[in-house]
Amino acid sequence: MAKIKLTKGELKKQRDALKQFQRYLPTLQLKKQQLQLEILQQNTLLQNTKQILIKKSQVVYLWAGLLAESLAEVSPFLKPKKINSHLKNIAGVDIQVFDSVEFIESDYDLFLMPLWWDAGIQSLREVVILNQEILILQGGINILRQELRLTTQRVNLFEKVKIPQAEENIRLIKIYIGDQMANAVGRCKTAKRKIEELIQEEALA
Repeated sequence: MAKIKLTKGELKKQRDALKQFQRYLPTLQLKKQQLQLEILQQNTLLQNTKQILIKKSQVVYLWAGLLAESLAEVSPFLKPKKINSHLKNIAGVDIQVFDSVEFIESDYDLFLMPLWWDAGIQSLREVVILNQEILILQGGINILRQELRLTTQRVNLFEKVKIPQAEENIRLIKIYIGDQMANAVGRCKTAKRKIEELIQEEALA
């Protein structure tokens, strides 16, 4: 710990710092709680989306044999043209929220393609959409976790270091100033007594 000046000026500086720490700490604690709650909600949403993906994937497997021979023809219909999302602010942190996926449209002859073609493409697209949503959810959770880690470090710094340190500095300075004042009073009394003794001696002489 850096050595502090045992002065009234330093006492004021330490008191001001303590007030600032105590005022800022509740804001950090609230941010920490908001981040924890949002991470919990995002994780729940992520797990639910993964469960939906598992079920959709089971449906896709039904089409796998039919589409295997036409994979080259299917691929263009599954390529995302645009991933739509928007920003959501959580306690000062921006994360992406999934909206939708736009696919490249490819024309095909309805008479040449089998009857199951549209349904198969739709099922595959739903899997692609869910995968994109999962990627965005996971990215948002990673950002929130990183911010939570930094916020927790700041909370700990204030709670365990800055505030106790300022309180201890104030205590030491007050003790020192109190001792100095007591010593000054003692010196004044001693000087007064000596003066009185001199006056008495002169009066008797």
